[in-house]
Amino acid sequence: MAVPAWFTEVLERELRAWLSLSADQVSKLYTHYQFLERWNQKISLTSLEPGVELVVRHYCESLFLGAHLPAEHSAKIVDVGSGAGFPGVPIAVLHPKCAVTLVESVQRKAVFLRESTRHLGNVTVLAQRAEEIEGGFDWVVARAVNPREILSNLPRLAPRVSLLVGEKSFSELKNTPGIAWAEPLRLPWGDRRYCVLGSFHVEQ
Repeated sequence: MAVPAWFTEVLERELRAWLSLSADQVSKLYTHYQFLERWNQKISLTSLEPGVELVVRHYCESLFLGAHLPAEHSAKIVDVGSGAGFPGVPIAVLHPKCAVTLVESVQRKAVFLRESTRHLGNVTVLAQRAEEIEGGFDWVVARAVNPREILSNLPRLAPRVSLLVGEKSFSELKNTPGIAWAEPLRLPWGDRRYCVLGSFHVEQ
């Protein structure tokens, strides 16, 4: 099915300063968007109505994180509390050589994730809690999840983390012992939200 012009235009307009998506990548994102639009009528995946705002808040924010993630080609990335697939699905599309695992403990959402990512060969879905999965990842990413829950699983899951958080949340996190944070990157959309990247280190 052809991707509607408005979908492509929103992605190009909002993200041109950081990345450029191929037609194939846009098509893969739109396939996920179609699943989200249909399934959201049955289970609560997002409170946003289909359209531009949904694309900006979910896809563009996730791609912004992906664009600033210094992920090696073969990096293993785990998205904890993936929900509707953010930020993990757009990251998987942006970085097709990375292996992305979506962790979602709510069974119905995990079923949605499996159905909506069958077209992505680098995505795995685990219907478990973060505490139940083995580590061995290079990056933990998360959005709309309590950041302290994410940090409590470091460095067991991965030595590095990237989060999409509000200003207040980051101000509470930035002095977390054992985590060295890079300068936060302010998202160009929404109300004082940031992309933050950190790495676990053992304090001497």
